[in-house]
Amino acid sequence: MAKIVIALGGNALGNDLKEQDSALTHSATIIASLIKQGHDVLITHGNGPQVGKIHQVMNTQMEIPLYVSVAMSQGYIGFDLTRKLQHAFSSLGMNVPVDYVLTMVEVDADDPAFQHPTKPIGGFMDEATAAILIKEGIPVVEDSGRGYRRVVASPKPKHITNLASIQDALKQHHVVVCAGGGGIPVVSSEQGYVGVEAVIDKDSASALLAKELDVDVLFILTAVEKVAVYYGTPQQQWLSSMSIEETKRFISEGHFAPGSMLPKVEAALSFVSGAKNKTTIITLLDKASEALKGETGTRIVSD
Repeated sequence: MAKIVIALGGNALGNDLKEQDSALTHSATIIASLIKQGHDVLITHGNGPQVGKIHQVMNTQMEIPLYVSVAMSQGYIGFDLTRKLQHAFSSLGMNVPVDYVLTMVEVDADDPAFQHPTKPIGGFMDEATAAILIKEGIPVVEDSGRGYRRVVASPKPKHITNLASIQDALKQHHVVVCAGGGGIPVVSSEQGYVGVEAVIDKDSASALLAKELDVDVLFILTAVEKVAVYYGTPQQQWLSSMSIEETKRFISEGHFAPGSMLPKVEAALSFVSGAKNKTTIITLLDKASEALKGETGTRIVSD
């Protein structure tokens, strides 16, 4: 059986608390079925819409740093996911401990991403609202044809600071929920770790977690069953597999949208590059079991 990191996409969380309750019930049921097959599983999750909303609401009452909003989003999403997993295991007659680890992820204070915000957060807005924010000096981008969103710095993750705790839980065959929203971004200082104004890409942090834990499979679960090239054109082609070289070429040719599929493919590539017997699978949550058997999804396998 395999050690697996599952990175849940935003579609697994819903758009509000009511939708999140329903979505996580469904997600937990599918994940529990994988664990029942004997796999050791760690779960990460996104927080793009949630962290933006938290930050916006909190700043109407008091000014708080963005990393505090990330911590808040980790807390409430992790709470919901943990209890949903516990219920799913109970329904299957399984006694599997679920550990939630509030996770800090170290980044480089000199990462150029701090000067070039690219990570979309919060809800979507129309062009007129976006124009107002841009005039106020707030970075905004058009997000994959779905509307406009605020963007913030997204530095590359360097190290999962809570790695020892996560490793200990995994050795005991506990299910671990960690690195939510890419982790709370921190930099090392003379006073220890301190938070910084950023949101780390969830898939990039998941790939680093998978590497540092030496797991077998990184599952990146998203809104499509497979990765496509020439997406949205008459030449569109769904891919069952990509070699490392093909993946690099497709990235260089611009086949994947920034802020959408590109960071997922880049994370998939980073996990398998320079490794042996490692696999990344990108697919739908509902197809996870079939994808693990090689029946669907897009697979990138180490050389």
